[in-house]
Amino acid sequence: MIYPHNFEQKIGFDEIRALLKEQCLSTMGCECVDAMKMSSDADQLNEWLQQIRELKYLQEEKDDLPLQYFFDLRSELVRLKVEGTYFEEQELFNLYRSLDTVLQLVRYLNRNDMESGESEENQAKKEFAYPTLQRLTNNITTFPETIRCISELLDKFGRIKDSASPELARIRCELAQTGGMVSRILNNILKNAQQEGLVEKDVIPTIREGRLVIPIQPGLKRKISGIVHDESASGHTVYIEPTEVVEANNRIRSLEADEKREIIRILTEVAKEIRPHVDEIIHSYQLLANIDFIQAKAALSRTFFAIEPTVQSTAIIDWGQAIHPLLRISLEKQGKRVVPLDITLNNDKRILIISGPNAGGKSVCLKTVGLLQYMVQCGLSVPLGETSQVGVFDNIMLDIGDEQSIENDLSTYSSHLLNMKHMMRQANTQTLLLIDEFGTGTEPLIGGAIAESVLTQFYRRGAFGVITTHYQNLKRFADTYPGVANGAMLYDRQGMRALFQLSMGRPGSSFAIEIARQTGLPEEVIQDAAQIVGDDYIQSDKYLQDIIRDKRYWEAKRQTIHRQEKEMQATINRYKHDIDELSKERKAILKKAKEQAEELLRESNRRIETTIREIREAQAEKERTKQIREELNAFKTEVAQVDAAANDALIAKKMEQIMRRKERHEKHISEKAEREKNAAAKIREAVNRKETVELVLKAGDTVRMKGQQAVGEIETLDANGMATVVFGGMRSKINVKRLEQAQPTEQKKAPAMSQETRQAIDERKSRFSQDLDIRGERGDEALNAVMHFIDDAILVGMPRVRILHGKGNGILRQLIRQYLATVPNVSAFKDEHVQFGGAGITVVDL
Repeated sequence: MIYPHNFEQKIGFDEIRALLKEQCLSTMGCECVDAMKMSSDADQLNEWLQQIRELKYLQEEKDDLPLQYFFDLRSELVRLKVEGTYFEEQELFNLYRSLDTVLQLVRYLNRNDMESGESEENQAKKEFAYPTLQRLTNNITTFPETIRCISELLDKFGRIKDSASPELARIRCELAQTGGMVSRILNNILKNAQQEGLVEKDVIPTIREGRLVIPIQPGLKRKISGIVHDESASGHTVYIEPTEVVEANNRIRSLEADEKREIIRILTEVAKEIRPHVDEIIHSYQLLANIDFIQAKAALSRTFFAIEPTVQSTAIIDWGQAIHPLLRISLEKQGKRVVPLDITLNNDKRILIISGPNAGGKSVCLKTVGLLQYMVQCGLSVPLGETSQVGVFDNIMLDIGDEQSIENDLSTYSSHLLNMKHMMRQANTQTLLLIDEFGTGTEPLIGGAIAESVLTQFYRRGAFGVITTHYQNLKRFADTYPGVANGAMLYDRQGMRALFQLSMGRPGSSFAIEIARQTGLPEEVIQDAAQIVGDDYIQSDKYLQDIIRDKRYWEAKRQTIHRQEKEMQATINRYKHDIDELSKERKAILKKAKEQAEELLRESNRRIETTIREIREAQAEKERTKQIREELNAFKTEVAQVDAAANDALIAKKMEQIMRRKERHEKHISEKAEREKNAAAKIREAVNRKETVELVLKAGDTVRMKGQQAVGEIETLDANGMATVVFGGMRSKINVKRLEQAQPTEQKKAPAMSQETRQAIDERKSRFSQDLDIRGERGDEALNAVMHFIDDAILVGMPRVRILHGKGNGILRQLIRQYLATVPNVSAFKDEHVQFGGAGITVVDL
């Protein structure tokens, strides 16, 4: 309960209601605002506040919640219960749009974005994304058939469609034809009248009393035969319906009456379909009312920069950065800033006695507590700090302001005493008391005594309260009784200005002497007053001011230390984050190094295999082959140990060893390449010398491929140095440089190619593709494919082939070309033309 009857007005909650109504979309939402009441059920309050959270999220993050067409048609629906009644076109259009909004809201809030492949049973167990809003849709009936039926009757402007009935379509068609005929006749009459100078050139036909007429000057009305229907307000224009169109206009009026009757018939039929569902439709409008109310609360929350706290079921107030929302709005208009309030009321500190100078903010503090607590118990967001704790009270009672009443013969003090009597009767451990200027209004000595006695009763009943006072005995009471605390509204003695900041733990000074001196009272008066109250009082007040000043100083120090600690913690967190990032980067670098080492290892394997093959072909010593493999295995062991390194020092050492091994390996590769280059040069020189002494080949010569045993006969030679050679009945096109002279007797000795072998070769040649695609394959797999591809190309006599390896990092391209350089039958290789793939394709000439 709340007390007194004008509680909301005194704390400013009536203004909160007015602001809420401004945010509503419909009268239904405004009715919810009027019906809003305080609740002491923490679960209910948390449900209301969660509704605001969810709707704020939907508006800020999703922005697709249907929040339009909140039309209130409840009274029209009640009228529709009477037989024979119907909706007007606009009313039916509004019903259609509002019912569609209900349908869209229900579907939206009951959405359940399921993962594909889940069973229906598992899907049914999933919770809704917005559970509190979804619960509002329970027992809400939607009317998709009614919506569809109305949509078939109305166009997008809410007018009955021509297709609503065949009769309406016929009437409107005839109406359009007749109207067109009348317009043509009138235009001809008007044109003739304009030629004769009877009417102005810019005059056009108009409508009066539903009939098409011509405007003309009064003096010329006898020049045109017809009926005068109206004249202008000035009397300078009369409107004549020419005789030629009277009958047609009569027909138009008749058709319009028929159209209206047909529309009423259609609307009456629709009303018959809707009438059985009126009560359910009215009930479904409750969803619109609730959503409208919640979105208004969400809008007010954004205006107040408020939060939705979690409400505890116990009586507690532990607020930080609490702000009176109406005061903030008022001060911001003046370019000022409101001072936040920090206040705590709990079982150890149930009653707070606030003292301090007049106009120092005591009453504002009291009203802030009352307004925010009442707002949160009405289910509204409140402007508090995120870490604030909020509880509930069963009773909130207020005594503030002048309640003097001439009609009831009550003085201000008497009205305060009546309030105290009522509060003492109702006070309990679930009561929050808000009392301003406790005990004032009568002789100070007895007033203070009565106030202390009343305060004792509140204390014994376990009530919570915020009380403002100037009485010293109440300040002493707070220091004497556990569970009661002093609080002071701070005052800047040097600047002589109120700070509007609450400091808990010490009583405040009224600063009466200082304020009196500032207002300009004579010093003699001030000194006399000081002597009257005595030096002890003056000194105690001075000591109190010094204590408050010191507390302000140390509080500022504490806040500074707290801020520095937060900054230090933020710095520590940043350093931790940076360390984590460095650790991740180190791991990524090691992973990359390992991948590079593995790639280097694979490349080394390929090079070693190539070297071994060349050494074998050159009949080199086996000891050299063994040495190369030992170096390769040692390198492989070093790479494998990188992953097992236990600390950064060992990893660094291993990486250094790997880099040195890599340098030695690269040096070895370089030296080997140089040796291979020199050897190749010597071989080419020897071959060239041999070719110079060899006889020139011609058609009919017996030849063999260098390094091969098969003997064939040259069939033809072309100008490009390519020879067509017949080997055992199969023709192959081969570069002349790859052939050497053979004896005809060797051809006879050579075994004849079997029919099966010839057929297999012919079949392979017919299936052979000139292009090989190895994109995406691993290095060893790609190299193996290329080796077989080149062998097949040589076998079938293909002069040119293409290898599609892609660009990427160029690893496949480099690997393949290194192999091609070792194949004797490959005469050249190069990039494809840029228009056909460029560096992503290698063209090989055989």
